[in-house]
Amino acid sequence: MAVGGLKFARLGRLGAPFADDGAAVRTAWDDGEGLPEALTQRIGADGPHFVPQAELPPGTAYEQFIFEAGQVPTRENLHDFFNALCWMRFPRTKKRLNELQAAEIAAAGIQAVRGPVRDACTVFDENAALLHAPDRLWDALARREWARLFGEMRPLWRQAQLLVFGHAALEKLVSPYKSITVHVWRVDAPWVDPRTLDAWLADDLKPAKLAAKPFVPLPVLGVPGWWPANEDPGFYADPQVFRPLRREAPAQ
Repeated sequence: MAVGGLKFARLGRLGAPFADDGAAVRTAWDDGEGLPEALTQRIGADGPHFVPQAELPPGTAYEQFIFEAGQVPTRENLHDFFNALCWMRFPRTKKRLNELQAAEIAAAGIQAVRGPVRDACTVFDENAALLHAPDRLWDALARREWARLFGEMRPLWRQAQLLVFGHAALEKLVSPYKSITVHVWRVDAPWVDPRTLDAWLADDLKPAKLAAKPFVPLPVLGVPGWWPANEDPGFYADPQVFRPLRREAPAQ
């Protein structure tokens, strides 16, 4: 199955961290090589092996299989393609997420509803974005002060670093639409390269912090420089996308 004309250029800054790895795998995939094989040949020796989805035994949890076998079941689609690219660029973080999932499964088994740590790990893995930003910008984002965040504070975004990590979010961004919203995880210090960020992030992912779900929603195509349409201030006048912060009702 071909990548379907995936162009990392279409992702712009969103896809830049994955472009080199993705282009090499995409070429092999488009030439008819199976996606698991194309990935395994191009990942470092310390990374997992990618295997066809059929090798996941029936009744075995996906995360448990990865933890025990060191193999990632992979379908021939864009979702698993981006998941694999995240393994290639952020191996320590992906391994940490898997270890946390496996520990929760070992402690509580597979339940109808995931516990708070497993739930947060899944949200992070699928939809996280990583943001290092000045305190003023972060505070405005946390308060959902969209007009300030993308209006008067727009120049402050030049001091920020933002990277989309979640593979489901990256898949959506191949065919962008305005309401794509990521779950932002704050990074305390600037990063120089993916390896530096990977080491910091793997250490930062602790069960108690994840269970508290310190994510902040961000309609990612509103970020200055990431989507041409947001040069028009009217882009943000959409309460269905740029929603105000919900206030807790006062106790009676």
